[in-house]
Amino acid sequence: MNLDLESKKVRQLGKNEQIPYDLLLLADEAMEAINKYIYDSDIYILEIENKILAVYVLQLLKKDEIEIKNIAVDKDYQGQGIGKFLLRDATNKAKEQGFKTMLIGTSNASFKQLYIYQKSGFEIYDIKENFYINNYPKPIYENGLLLKHMIMLRKTIA
Repeated sequence: MNLDLESKKVRQLGKNEQIPYDLLLLADEAMEAINKYIYDSDIYILEIENKILAVYVLQLLKKDEIEIKNIAVDKDYQGQGIGKFLLRDATNKAKEQGFKTMLIGTSNASFKQLYIYQKSGFEIYDIKENFYINNYPKPIYENGLLLKHMIMLRKTIA
């Protein structure tokens, strides 16, 4: 299925709507980790015909700084540019709300995400050592590597 993304609208999930944990768990492997940030964040969804295809979560850090805590696309719709579309949408929403800096973190083994984020203007500025070892109940592997460190990236958006 080829989607015309530019005609699609991303909307904020209502407070009474069910949180799309199935999608969030594609990007963050533990419900406990998601629950640490989800209730004080804004959730945005891309849906077609009442089916949620993708989600991202924004969390306020400081007056002028916001972080993308989670960005995920349904497995059946991956590889169609939806993740990049969501990244642009999140950046635009943050700009509209007056934020000057946007952060995003990913694992030491998330090569594709690191490439996409840097190509989108994010730069590595910090490494949270042993983040995945200290914050998740069991070891997580990606691309055949044990996730250890979170690589933090930031972008000036103002």
